[in-house]
Amino acid sequence: MSTSHPPGGPFDTALDRAFGHPRGLLGRAGGRLMARGNAATEHRLVDLARLEPDETVLVVGPGPGVGLDAASRLAGSVVGVEPSAEMRALCRERCGDRVELRDAPVSATGSADECVDVVLTVNNVQLWDDRAAGFAELFRVLRPGGRLLLSAHERWLPVTRHELAAEAAGAGFTDLQTWTWQPPGFAPLAAQLRARKP
Repeated sequence: MSTSHPPGGPFDTALDRAFGHPRGLLGRAGGRLMARGNAATEHRLVDLARLEPDETVLVVGPGPGVGLDAASRLAGSVVGVEPSAEMRALCRERCGDRVELRDAPVSATGSADECVDVVLTVNNVQLWDDRAAGFAELFRVLRPGGRLLLSAHERWLPVTRHELAAEAAGAGFTDLQTWTWQPPGFAPLAAQLRARKP
């Protein structure tokens, strides 16, 4: 007997409201769960970025703001682009005025050309409507030498981590590295990627 559910049914709708495109009460509840479940990965990515006090950081899809908060304690300027009003509210609760929040998707961040030193994104790339446009936008906003660090649950990626790296390379990124990391506890295996704008 199968326990699967039909795609697009009520279960998928509830998951999307809680985690995919958070909205309403389910979105706020999902955000609080994401804060707990993704915290180790968010902090790991911030550590890997080796942020400096004079750097500008763009966090794509910060969700409830754990990584946004961690980055804001190290970098000079931090911007989060988050299309979910519920997640922006949770970011504001967590970060106060230490960060700038924008209602924007990855493909249109609202940032000027070459104004960002580091881009961070955790468990968000699988939600991008157009990954090519997303990578192109991140390449555009990064300064030469700027760094991209990305992490996502490997089993939820629509492509392999190596294919994801190839997509980033197609946007112009170089020095690509990809690996997996097992967060503590019961969190799924994370596929991680680091790249640089030449």
